[in-house]
Amino acid sequence: MIIKILGGGCVNCDRLESMVKDAIADLNSDAEIGHVRDLNGIVEYGVMSTPGLVINEEVKSAGRLPSIEEIKKWIQKAQ
Repeated sequence: MIIKILGGGCVNCDRLESMVKDAIADLNSDAEIGHVRDLNGIVEYGVMSTPGLVINEEVKSAGRLPSIEEIKKWIQKAQ
């Protein structure tokens, strides 16, 4: 599973990355995390507001911080 954080490095983008890492650890998942910081790369996903979260090339959220429970649910469904 590949999880991508979309964002240029703002506080919320970094917070989302930390939340995803916590969710992966809690679920004992072996997901890979990447960070797309390039504006063109972010827009390719159709995301106009960051932070964005992509799991297995499917946008799960954009422009907000989802809860840790939402993140865990998305990860579990993607496994």
